[in-house]
Amino acid sequence: MTSPIIHHVTTLDLCVQPFVWPFATERREDIDAHFRARQAEKPQMWNGRVLMGRNPVFAGKHFSADAFETSFASFLAWRDWDYPDKDVFDGFGMGALRCSDGAFALGEMGPQNATGGRVYFPSGTPDPSDIRNGKVDIAGSVVREMEEETGLLPADYRAHSDWDCVVSGAIIAMIRMLDVELTGEALRGRIEANLARQQQPELSGIHLVRGPRDLTPAMPRFITAYLERQFSG
Repeated sequence: MTSPIIHHVTTLDLCVQPFVWPFATERREDIDAHFRARQAEKPQMWNGRVLMGRNPVFAGKHFSADAFETSFASFLAWRDWDYPDKDVFDGFGMGALRCSDGAFALGEMGPQNATGGRVYFPSGTPDPSDIRNGKVDIAGSVVREMEEETGLLPADYRAHSDWDCVVSGAIIAMIRMLDVELTGEALRGRIEANLARQQQPELSGIHLVRGPRDLTPAMPRFITAYLERQFSG
């Protein structure tokens, strides 16, 4: 696999366009069977609607792409089967929580999730509720996911205006730095207290990363590439 490429941009422009995804129609029976099997393993998995991307373009400080709606079952099969359609991509926003002592706070996904055990910044696949005026509101998606997963509100952090788009194979992670005026331990304690109050939290724990030695195989490559860039200055 080629190394991730990081594009530093100031604007995101993901227009939602009508698109019939050939993969989702041509492999419908296989996709449905795959989802039934995965749902049997994780009964809380729900086949809702999600947004994916195509035609990505980086031009200067600008990132643009077309977004389209599909079923989560189709997205999951495409991902589990190692991205057989190379003409589409998995694009999503992330909030990189950076604490006052320089530590980054990442969440470990709970076992009930399709990505259970993986460790990364709070995030989620965009869905139709993230559409604003015909475009995917990535910034709004980050705010929503941050509150759902950690309990943090926009008043709890300072969001940078720019983005780092990490391109890793069929994944484009749009990461915005969020500075928090708490130490790593204090933030971890606050988030874990919030998780303890939830009946079914999405996260099973919080990991602090203070340097390259804290990177683990549970972290996707686009996450470690982003953090390596941050620690290298």
